[in-house]
Amino acid sequence: MDLTLTAILLGIVEGLTEFLPVSSTGHLILATELFGYDAAQWATFNIVIQLGAILAVIVQFWRTFWAVGMGLLKLEPVSIRFVRNVLLAFLPSAVLGLLLKDWIEGLLGQPSIVGWALIVGGIAILVIEKVAKQGPLTGVSELSMKTCVGVGLAQCLAMVPGVSRSGATIMGALAMGVERRTAAEFSFFLAVPTMMGATTLELLGAREQLMAGTGPVGWGEIAVGFVVSFIVALVVIKAFMAFVSRSGFSPFAWYRIAAGSLALYLLT
Repeated sequence: MDLTLTAILLGIVEGLTEFLPVSSTGHLILATELFGYDAAQWATFNIVIQLGAILAVIVQFWRTFWAVGMGLLKLEPVSIRFVRNVLLAFLPSAVLGLLLKDWIEGLLGQPSIVGWALIVGGIAILVIEKVAKQGPLTGVSELSMKTCVGVGLAQCLAMVPGVSRSGATIMGALAMGVERRTAAEFSFFLAVPTMMGATTLELLGAREQLMAGTGPVGWGEIAVGFVVSFIVALVVIKAFMAFVSRSGFSPFAWYRIAAGSLALYLLT
């Protein structure tokens, strides 16, 4: 398959799945496997194009980011708490990501792990949806420090491909009594520093290969995937917020179980 067409298809996959609790990284690994490419060779592409989806968050919630930025300049308590909460949730994965970088990269080349993680994660979502008690509607800045650290620890589970970063953070928040919409929004905001950090590390590690143009995937394919993921994610974010407010997360759990089972069957 033509590399540009592959980049477009993978960009669509990324944009569709980054903010759904179904694992964008897992789907990208499975997609490259189904296309007949080595998932490890596309690892840098798969991580960098996630910035396109992150840009979609910034565009979608630009009023929130603008208000927080202006509030920080005025030292407003609400803005300070907002940034504090996002950073508290970001720190656990930042530390573990640096310590376990080689181990994580090794997992990216193992599609079978994705299949099992999709199934186990789907079962976990069904259980949490059934037993978790939702708190009142609140804002990210009103979350307790304990809750934010707990969500950050839950995000560390997403270092295993197929677990889903958004799924781990949203379910972690729900398990601690956070209301659905706030849990989803917190997951979106937390994605910004998390994915920017992961992308920076990946680019630093692959900079010589990218600059020399010796790898299987170059800047052109990355640019195409970035733009496509941004456009698709921009549409998905708004639709996702409306869907979960109405229907919850169980439909995604059943999808994960079905997708994981199919993936394991095809890989076998």
